[in-house]
Amino acid sequence: MKIWLPCDAAAKACGAEAVLAVLKLEADKRGVTLEIARNGSRGMIWLEPLLELETPEGRIGFGPMTPADVAGLFDAPESHPKAVGLVEEIPFFKRQTRLTFARCGRIEPLSLAQFAATEGWAGLRKALKMTPAEVVEEVLASGLRGRGGAGFPTGIKWRTVAAAQADQKYIVCNVDEGDSGSFADRMLIEGDPFCLVEGMAIAGHAVGATRGYVYIRSEYPDAIAVMREAIAMAKPFLAEAGFEMEVRVGAGAYVCGEETSLLNSLEGKRGTVRTKPPLPALKGLFGKPTVVNNLLSLAAVPWILAHGAKAYESFGMDRSRGTIPLQIGGNVKRGGLFETGFGITLGELVEDICGGTATGRPVKAVQVGGPLGAYHPVSDYHLPFCYEQFAGQGGLVGHAGLVVHDETADMLKLARFAMEFCAIESCGTCTPCRIGAVRGVEVIDRIAAGDASAMPLLDDLCQTMKLGSLCALGGFTPYPVQSAIRHFPADFPTLREAAE
Repeated sequence: MKIWLPCDAAAKACGAEAVLAVLKLEADKRGVTLEIARNGSRGMIWLEPLLELETPEGRIGFGPMTPADVAGLFDAPESHPKAVGLVEEIPFFKRQTRLTFARCGRIEPLSLAQFAATEGWAGLRKALKMTPAEVVEEVLASGLRGRGGAGFPTGIKWRTVAAAQADQKYIVCNVDEGDSGSFADRMLIEGDPFCLVEGMAIAGHAVGATRGYVYIRSEYPDAIAVMREAIAMAKPFLAEAGFEMEVRVGAGAYVCGEETSLLNSLEGKRGTVRTKPPLPALKGLFGKPTVVNNLLSLAAVPWILAHGAKAYESFGMDRSRGTIPLQIGGNVKRGGLFETGFGITLGELVEDICGGTATGRPVKAVQVGGPLGAYHPVSDYHLPFCYEQFAGQGGLVGHAGLVVHDETADMLKLARFAMEFCAIESCGTCTPCRIGAVRGVEVIDRIAAGDASAMPLLDDLCQTMKLGSLCALGGFTPYPVQSAIRHFPADFPTLREAAE
């Protein structure tokens, strides 16, 4: 009897280790030989812990499992109340296009044999037979853009670093995943760490870098441990590519998700934003040319090399090519990770695939792009997930985290939270962010108290922060504030009174 039980942090948080303990006790009591494999999460968080029983027909899922549900698994699995059928036939999972997350949940994260048996190292082997310039052009032709939020073409960044002259170059993977509602980076490391190792080795070959750093926030202890072990196990493959890697742990400052703050932190300095130019691609870590990419960007590269740029570019729409791992949370019935080609609409994702709100109340707003993303009303349900489409409506895709709110949400309080968040997390380098966010909280409090004169002041403040901030922390904070005002004026006393 073979059972798969996730060792991902989300599954553990939902009680996976307690289920594991009872599984072992129950098997011993019944004299059943039990083989337990620990996989990564499939990303269907509402079913975690999702236990999978291996059968000739495929893996049958049971979830969300509790210790009390274990005995029934041995008695009559076919009629178990938590049975959800073949896991890969669950509509939420079956409707996905999994390229980057193809192995997550299907293999044991630290099994080199299982990784190799599922196309592992195929992209690296192909890349090593190509010239560095050919690899760069392949990534450029795929249309892959930064998945960390900026959406900058990955191939252009690589080409810039490749052309730079230096005695040392670096690859830095940004896993400082601080956005609320975002967990794809963590989920991939905990479910398929060798994918990132392979992607970074390919990047190193492409640009002439011999050393790489994986910068992970300290709040991810499981991911840190898995990544360190994966690097140690993959040393023969890294040696073949002439590349070395190590994990560096960040203290958890949100601003260190910005590439120059991250580089300062890596160098042992305070995590503050650098002025640009010079660009990190020319003068980055320790003053050397550096590729700084989000984990999802680097993890997409092995598939692109293995299958070709045209195959990857065939997914998506407009200038948003390939797939995007969407992370859905908040007040939603079926939250989790949904990887699909760019182009799926906001409404289809929230209402059809995720089933609307967990409370059953109507959706009021969906924040897309993390705590600095815009709030979208139901009237924006037609918007397809695409960098250009969201930008055209005053929003942003960002790291593709979505937080759903029902009709009870107070949008004034949420707008205030955006300013308060910025004030707390600001690195203090630039005045518009450092001072502007503090003043923003004060101005919104005046609006809440009914001061009509504060509304135009808030608009001016938002424009100053947008145009004058050094990085996206201050520059994007106005997005949730202005979108809340624009789409939900009834939640702002002065606007409500004017309308009445």
